[in-house]
Amino acid sequence: MTTSTLFTTVLIANRGEIALRVIRTCRRLGIRTVAVYSDADAHAAHVRAADTAVHLGPAAASESYLRIDKVIAAAQATGAEAIHPGYGFLSENAEFSAACVDAGIVFLGPGADAIRTMGDKITAKQAVSSRGVPLVPGTKDAAMSDEALIEAATDIGFPVLIKPSAGGGGKGMHAVFEADKFAEALKTARREAASSFGDDTLFLERLVATPRHIEVQIMADSHGNVIHLGERECSLQRRHQKVIEEAPSALLDEATRVRIGQAACETAKSVGYVGAGTVEFIVGADRPDEFFFMEMNTRLQVEHPVTEEVTGVDLVELQLLVGTGAPLPLTQDDITMTGHSIEARIYAEDPSRGFLPTGGRALDVVFPEGEGIRVDAGLEAGQTIASDYDPMIAKLIVSADDRAQAIARLDSALAASAVPGIVTNIDFLRTLLALPEVVSGDLDTSIIDNLDDEQLAHPASELHAQLAAAAVTVTGGAAGTSLTGPVAAAELPANRSTASAWAGPSAWRTSRPDFRPTVTLAVGGQTNEVENRAGAVDIDADGLWHVTLDGVQHSARIFSDAGDRSIWVSTHEGIHVFTRPLADASLTPGLEGAEVLAPMPGSVVDIKVETGDAVEQGDPLVVVEAMKMEHVLTAPAAGIVTVAVVEGAQVGLDEVLATVVDEEASAEAAD
Repeated sequence: MTTSTLFTTVLIANRGEIALRVIRTCRRLGIRTVAVYSDADAHAAHVRAADTAVHLGPAAASESYLRIDKVIAAAQATGAEAIHPGYGFLSENAEFSAACVDAGIVFLGPGADAIRTMGDKITAKQAVSSRGVPLVPGTKDAAMSDEALIEAATDIGFPVLIKPSAGGGGKGMHAVFEADKFAEALKTARREAASSFGDDTLFLERLVATPRHIEVQIMADSHGNVIHLGERECSLQRRHQKVIEEAPSALLDEATRVRIGQAACETAKSVGYVGAGTVEFIVGADRPDEFFFMEMNTRLQVEHPVTEEVTGVDLVELQLLVGTGAPLPLTQDDITMTGHSIEARIYAEDPSRGFLPTGGRALDVVFPEGEGIRVDAGLEAGQTIASDYDPMIAKLIVSADDRAQAIARLDSALAASAVPGIVTNIDFLRTLLALPEVVSGDLDTSIIDNLDDEQLAHPASELHAQLAAAAVTVTGGAAGTSLTGPVAAAELPANRSTASAWAGPSAWRTSRPDFRPTVTLAVGGQTNEVENRAGAVDIDADGLWHVTLDGVQHSARIFSDAGDRSIWVSTHEGIHVFTRPLADASLTPGLEGAEVLAPMPGSVVDIKVETGDAVEQGDPLVVVEAMKMEHVLTAPAAGIVTVAVVEGAQVGLDEVLATVVDEEASAEAAD
């Protein structure tokens, strides 16, 4: 591709891994880059990687990354000729696109009119329908009679979905799979719609059974040329949040692949689109040759790397080239897909706790390198994951000759990945990849949401507990350090006076060499006494621990956090965090009660009670905010509450926020 007419300076109006990804291509092309950042990102990797950086404002996105005036001013002050919006934030903001044009700056995306049209589901469907792009079959007329709806259902084809025109929330909605059941379902739907919404108007849509999410990458220039770069399967998602994406899809045959690509190009042409975009379709697993338009994302997608890996095309480079007004240097015949690529999104979240967002400080960041492995990440060791932005912290992308090899490579790569200090979904991703339906490619969008608690649980193994106990006993827990450096088994310390939580009382006695120490460790809200059975212990020059247990040597990376409260153990089997419980001096000695623990790291934004208050089960006690979400923690039982935190405090995972004891026990303790 020619680069002679590209920009000299580009501002990236984003942060994290996408900012770094754009910087990487710009650097290869000799383009100067400008980063923008908030207070929370002052020391972030993308800020250091850019040639220059401009401070936008406070951590809140509304005062920094979403301020159109500040971003435009930063571009003007640094001489940026173009702005790359990345994804999220202002990337699909029509006003931002227009503001760039008004300021004489190239917006590396579509025009404002295209963004507006595709941002509205009604106008988007009207636009694509005019180009023959298939929509989900259904009725269009209002107030149709039962007879007319019965006739329409036959024309649409079963299964069909009866939907009330006046409401939502699933009320009055009925899926009908057989024609002889339709009339009765219609009567029921009318009664429910009238009762719930005061309006019994109904309409019909084809029910797409076992839906699969297929999207097509397109690229268009200002000369009317549009090409597609194949499809991606994004069916593995949770509550519409994508988790694993791959290219190509295992569902489509070659003929359908050609048709869906053509439909995506027609979608772009319907609005005079310019730049990179993604057209999303829904496909029924039972009818893989039928696809229906859902929406168009008018930006680069998070999952664009899998398309780059199978096509060999740098999409950011094409965005830059098209942004200069140059024609696309590729035709449709130039695009071929080779091999298979899969991307796993790594989130700071805890699947075992309902996918609650987490956070904290990364004690280390470990990702593998090697053939067929690509890591797009904006996280470095020592960096703090704040609660102000999206919880995605990295993307792990693998490529191989076929899908089976790609799944195996991704599993191995995930096994070699760890971010101690932050609870992530890495181990859950391995569980997901091992599901039979995922291995076979028999996907649908409900797989993750249908997993039960046992499948989402992440219980610590005996091996990890033993390794944690060995580390605590060996080191005494050097505060604020990763547990590295050569330590011989003969150097195991006795209890000693120290501020370290790891050196708290245990059953260790040097006068009994045959006695095995026990260490108190908590995991998943449960406290256990773990007997240390470690024999020889060695830590190599790379910081890898080698611990002999029952005559077998095991290797692990082991870290403690800055407060010496938690210890992280990472092996090929996964990563677990253990907490060393600390005595709470604020509580009455000898008084035990039901503890209220922080479900994630975050900030205490409100305390609803005071120490000594009587509370009932379910009463709100403390409100913790993390990743833009507030979580109200309630009393687990009736009793007298003792508050252990103050408003504004930053709390860690499983930190005790309050304790509730029954009134009788509290009164006895007071006496």
